[in-house]
Amino acid sequence: MFKKPVDVKTVQRLSGADKKKLRRTAKERFPQASDADLDAILPPKGEITLAKYPNHALVYAIEGEFPMIFNIDARGHDLFPTVYALWKVPHLLPAFMLKGGEVSRYVIGGADLMFPGISIPPEGFPSFEAGQPWAVKVPGNPAPIAVGITTMSSTEALKAGLRGKALRILHYYRDMDSADGRYVPNEGFFEDIVVEDPNFVSTSQSPDSAEGTPEVTHESEDAAVDSSGTADPGVHNEATEEITDGINELKLPEDKSTEQAPDEKEHQNLTTEEIDSLLDKCLLQALYTSIKEKDFPMPGSTLWSNHILPCRPPGVTLDIKKSSHKKLSKWLQSKSSSGLISAKEDKYKKEVILLGINRKHPDYMAFKPEKRVQEPVEQEKAVAESSVTKQLEVAEIYKPSSHVKPIFMAVEADMEKYYSASEASDVVFRYVEKENLVKPTDKAKVILDVTLCDALYKGAIKKGSAYPTEIHKKDLGSTLLNRMQVHHKVTRGTQEVIRKGAIRTIQIMTERRQGNKKMTRLSGLECFLMDPDSLASELQKKFACSTTTAELPGKKGQYEVLVQGGVIDDLAKHLVDHYGVPKRYIEVYDKTKR
Repeated sequence: MFKKPVDVKTVQRLSGADKKKLRRTAKERFPQASDADLDAILPPKGEITLAKYPNHALVYAIEGEFPMIFNIDARGHDLFPTVYALWKVPHLLPAFMLKGGEVSRYVIGGADLMFPGISIPPEGFPSFEAGQPWAVKVPGNPAPIAVGITTMSSTEALKAGLRGKALRILHYYRDMDSADGRYVPNEGFFEDIVVEDPNFVSTSQSPDSAEGTPEVTHESEDAAVDSSGTADPGVHNEATEEITDGINELKLPEDKSTEQAPDEKEHQNLTTEEIDSLLDKCLLQALYTSIKEKDFPMPGSTLWSNHILPCRPPGVTLDIKKSSHKKLSKWLQSKSSSGLISAKEDKYKKEVILLGINRKHPDYMAFKPEKRVQEPVEQEKAVAESSVTKQLEVAEIYKPSSHVKPIFMAVEADMEKYYSASEASDVVFRYVEKENLVKPTDKAKVILDVTLCDALYKGAIKKGSAYPTEIHKKDLGSTLLNRMQVHHKVTRGTQEVIRKGAIRTIQIMTERRQGNKKMTRLSGLECFLMDPDSLASELQKKFACSTTTAELPGKKGQYEVLVQGGVIDDLAKHLVDHYGVPKRYIEVYDKTKR
């Protein structure tokens, strides 16, 4: 396993339809689960968040609580419960029982489970098929510690003498690091991602013990358990001992209310007046800390998701429906009536749009925002990422072709190297100097010998036409470049790619669609090492509009970003300012102008 952080690509709330679809898929995946079981891990009235990661893995969590379900292929069918879901519903998956706690130290270290480490029950070896999800338990405790998939069927296992790998571990207890209370995935979870709740700590274990989680590679998993089912003491790790010491103390939650800290329990029982007060506090906090004048006009939905919710206290589920206003639009209109903000209703979009802030309002002037100090490491990382984003270098380079090979060989230049225009010109002038081809009567011209003439013109002169005998020095370099293979090199930070041919430009096009709506299309991003999905998410926040990505017809692996509205000029400026794309590589087409 590895301990490298993987950034979340996007986090979003599931709509009511998506929650129902997820519930149906979970029911199909876990047919033994009752409606009450599904209610425990996917509460119908609770908010469910979906976190998407760069490797297309998905993690579903109860907002403000534990992650419950994950999916390793983003298709939405191969769902797996986390150990936190199994603590709520232990019978959701069948489970292998380990022979002893000694084996568990390697399972929670990331090693796969081998057959010799499994305890066979008195009723006999269980029946299963390859690829089925199973949990892992330790003796004397019903709380599962890991989740994985079987590598072979029970029939195949018996034929093999119950030797070899039984379960490929996808997720295990405490398989991540978390310093700030967020779910921070590492590459130990389904090869690229892990999820853990940092707030769950066993009674015999301190929170700091998670910092010693060992790094165990898959190369060592066969060594983790020998043929007798006992652990190899050579692989012993003190840090793993600190984690396994608390495994037997894990207890399944008997009552959800007992899991909540006193502050969380208090937050969940807020009165209508307290929720109204909390809404106002979050709005004022957002107006002070995160909302800038350049952000206006701002849709109410953007205000709520990007500014209001991040300002709520930790562990609080803020629901506008439980306030006295019942609806976001009514709440914003009441704030507009009080004079704190300026807002109007967009009847076309049926949404309230925030237009401005009255910073002289008594409530605004009397409010004292909470200071939230950003970690220095995070600040340095943000600055570093910003500088890397802007460091874009695009260069046209050339590789020697068979036409110019004799010239390069004559001066002992590398045929496998890529040359800039000036470097290639230097090679041909070195050849001219070596062969003394400068015309004595006119120093500005070069006499063409057979080798140089063939390199520059062979196959390019029409049949029957005479070959030139001399060339002007100012044309020599460009003529040679026309006979070489054109490539382009794009560098962004530590990334570098060289592709054959001239670089293609980024194309931005605005067109009208049904209902006289404008749509802006953006394509050609791959040439500049830009991820379409990440850019679409970024533009959605910047322009407060819907965005999506789609594969270009007939062009496999090439995508375009679709942005709602006519943002053609702002989008081009954003690519230049933020991503450092030179203006000459951006083509703009506005089909809405007649």
